[in-house]
Amino acid sequence: MVGIVVVSHSFGLAEGVAELARQMGGPDVRIETAGGLDLPDHPIGTDAVMVMEAVERAWSTEGVLVLMDLGSAVLSAEMALEMLPEEHRANILLCEGPLIEGAVAAAVTAKLGSSLEAVAAEARGGLASKLAHLGVGGAAAAAAAVEPTTASGEEASIQLVVENEHGLHARPAARLVQVASSHDAKVWVRNLTAGRGPADAHSVNAVATLGVRRGHRIEVAASGPQASQALEAVTALAARNFDEAAVAPSDAVAVPTMVRGANGELRGFPVSPGAAVGPARHLRATPLPLPRRDAGPPPDERSALDRAIGAARVDIAAQREAVERRAGTAEAGIFEAHLLFLQDDELIGPAREAIQQGATAEHAWTAATDRLTAAWEALDDEYLRARADDVRSVGQQVLAHLLGTPLAPPRPAGSGVLLARDLTPAETAGLDPDVVLGIVTAAGGPTSHTAVLARSLGIPAVVGVGAALLAVEEGTSVAVDGTSGEVTLAPSDEVATRLRAAERRRRAETDDARREGAQPATTVDGVMVEVSANVGAPEEIAQALANGADGVGLFRTEFLFMGRDRMPDEDEQAAVYTRAAEALEGRPLLLRTLDVGADKPLPFLAQPPEDNPFLGVRGIRLGLAMPAVLDPQLRAILRTAAAHPVRVMFPMVATVQELLDARAALDHARVEILAAGHAPPREDLAVGVMVEVPSAALTAATLAPFVDFFSIGTNDLTQYALAVDRGNGRVAGLADALHPAVLRLIGATCDAAAAADRWVGVCGELAGDTAATPLLLGLGVRELSMPSPAIGFVKRAVRATRVDEARALAARAMACPDAAAVRSLLADQA
Repeated sequence: MVGIVVVSHSFGLAEGVAELARQMGGPDVRIETAGGLDLPDHPIGTDAVMVMEAVERAWSTEGVLVLMDLGSAVLSAEMALEMLPEEHRANILLCEGPLIEGAVAAAVTAKLGSSLEAVAAEARGGLASKLAHLGVGGAAAAAAAVEPTTASGEEASIQLVVENEHGLHARPAARLVQVASSHDAKVWVRNLTAGRGPADAHSVNAVATLGVRRGHRIEVAASGPQASQALEAVTALAARNFDEAAVAPSDAVAVPTMVRGANGELRGFPVSPGAAVGPARHLRATPLPLPRRDAGPPPDERSALDRAIGAARVDIAAQREAVERRAGTAEAGIFEAHLLFLQDDELIGPAREAIQQGATAEHAWTAATDRLTAAWEALDDEYLRARADDVRSVGQQVLAHLLGTPLAPPRPAGSGVLLARDLTPAETAGLDPDVVLGIVTAAGGPTSHTAVLARSLGIPAVVGVGAALLAVEEGTSVAVDGTSGEVTLAPSDEVATRLRAAERRRRAETDDARREGAQPATTVDGVMVEVSANVGAPEEIAQALANGADGVGLFRTEFLFMGRDRMPDEDEQAAVYTRAAEALEGRPLLLRTLDVGADKPLPFLAQPPEDNPFLGVRGIRLGLAMPAVLDPQLRAILRTAAAHPVRVMFPMVATVQELLDARAALDHARVEILAAGHAPPREDLAVGVMVEVPSAALTAATLAPFVDFFSIGTNDLTQYALAVDRGNGRVAGLADALHPAVLRLIGATCDAAAAADRWVGVCGELAGDTAATPLLLGLGVRELSMPSPAIGFVKRAVRATRVDEARALAARAMACPDAAAVRSLLADQA
């Protein structure tokens, strides 16, 4: 490996440049310094002898590159060259590159095992990125054409303007890489606005570190047999804002200015009810120490690295599935980028090259992740710089496997109120409610992953308080009210006492509701209502039953398909569904068939891009279009139904023909399992449709003869009825399921179902809202399915309801002009 010498008039400057270069290139790069004079306190000056000695320390048969600051530093370096043995001089190069930028570029290039000439060339070009960023020397002069331009053969290029909010950060970069990699073509990307690139479009890090921000123009070039198809797919992806619509709310990490209330308390978004008082705690990661050891043979070190990467890939896939089950696909999206990091040559290539040069696997990997992390942190956009944490997180997971050491997630130093800029889904999901009494974040909003997961954990939380929160010292007393959104620093005894009393009352109510959860949910006038749980895995059922669930009203089967490179086969699915049914001990299990599509892509399904995936091939449309996906799942469900009470539900049904085709597929699956020797399903197997599309609600009377039940997904039904993309932060506030239009669709479904003697359930977010319970019962709903913690409260609300009064309330609500009026009506009835 090429050695590097930094020569400066200043001892401090030389050492600082060397330290910066080591951080970029890694500890294995040999960098020596000759700064100041060899006297006490190192006065300003240069010394040829010191330069010569530094060259000798940095000596390598691959050569030594010498970088100098100015004036006599150059003369001293030339004199040192004359003093060295003649046979060494040919391998020493005095470089005219810039001292700081040149040293950093040289260190990174030397780490790759490049030749002395290549290292020098990179050093000389060290200022290029700065020149490009500042638009000096014509670097910012980008071509203006937006039409595809075709070069010779199969080469072509397009130019696009990036419109999504945070540019090509990790997740949209990952989508671009996925699209590019799905075609037989070489694809490159240039940031024309910033003058950066080209970058290999098969590398998420290479693309993301181009620093593409909103409004930047990029050029995408491709060559190869499928070059034109690749560019068409990229064009479609860009038209969809790189699929950012589904994840934008959880990506909203812009930090607002801190807002103070009238009494000096801080104000934010109340996102998880409850109150807590305790010392301020910041997350602290425990670094993994690198052992000192001699490297083994490169093949052995590389095998160790490959095994560690594979193990980390399994871990990340599991993290993605866990967050998917708890918070949804949008919140779990960042893990797709994490998985791509682990196959990215921008990260893995340098590590393998360092191993080949004699480094240990752990040192090689650490140097590679440090270099890539530094590249992210060097970007000028605050949001993109923050993505360095993602690289660091992935790097630590691999390193933990290399060292055989369990990786402890960042933890607070002790019990208290957690303060953070924002929390990743994995960080939030891993919090211990017995230690983390409350959560306050500087960034985020009501729909952030922190909000969703804090509610599921039962931790009081306030988000979006402001950047100054991060300056609060560790141990400062903090009071957080997750119901009002107030956060008080160093609260008075009076405030602390009030909040603690309020929290005791809330916890007592929660405990009472949980104890009452085991009792049936019967209205005052004797109408039975089934109150069930939404789950994503068999392991969640025990908690649901502890809260009083009458069954599972929505089992999201897609969790089994997410974050993996192959589809689960029939036997694997049957085993999971059967385990869930057994855990319910005779209670009903409602299995929704795979509910994914172009907006929630599966890695193993090749789907063409769609301009509007929310109106595209998803839900039952995907299943019918891909029998190889739907048929094994139906067989697995029917095998489970042989011994257990099972309900099967088809998602996103919009027409009668779709339902008939789905039922035909179910009948065919029945024939197949019998032919394979499996037992037939029980007679009580129930078949239903999920009402998410307005057309299904409006034609429920036509659908009713072919189903046993309807289950209304109020989240998507609201989205489609009000033309509001729930993933679009600018309009998400309009998506209120209590809008009279949505209530009328629910009412129409219930009326049609009653006429055909069918029952109706609700499995959307509205089912867990106790304020809406009387309204839903009045509309005709007789089954409610929700997150487990809400079950006891909803059962209590059912027991307080008279159906005849609820019908009158529903009629008045449907006559209201808007959702706000409905909420006011419900508040008056409380």
